[in-house]
Amino acid sequence: QVQLLESGGGSRQPGESLNLSCSASGRGYTINKMGWYRQSPGAEQRELVALMFGRGRPNYAESVKGRFSISKDNTKNTVYLEMNNLKREDTAVYYCYADLLDGRLRGSDYWGQGTQVTVSS
Repeated sequence: QVQLLESGGGSRQPGESLNLSCSASGRGYTINKMGWYRQSPGAEQRELVALMFGRGRPNYAESVKGRFSISKDNTKNTVYLEMNNLKREDTAVYYCYADLLDGRLRGSDYWGQGTQVTVSS
């Protein structure tokens, strides 16, 4: 059974940095997409933060471009989110997301449990 295991949340002051990581456990799949969404306090839905595809450039939310950077280690089935110059509006629960393909190339969505990121002075 596949699980997404997140780590790295915490509290920072504005302008500081924080790194998140997410590893996909299990076997027998190919990562089609993997990345991060977040849900801000009071928001009804999660929003895309950064997403990596098997090929091509990652997608970023406009609000984090130039500040956040996503990367992956294929050997560890892990994605990393480097968050720099944090702003108060980055405060949210950050969820790892993955679209994994099975042996027949059928995709399934997986979510992590979420990790809290709080930016305040």
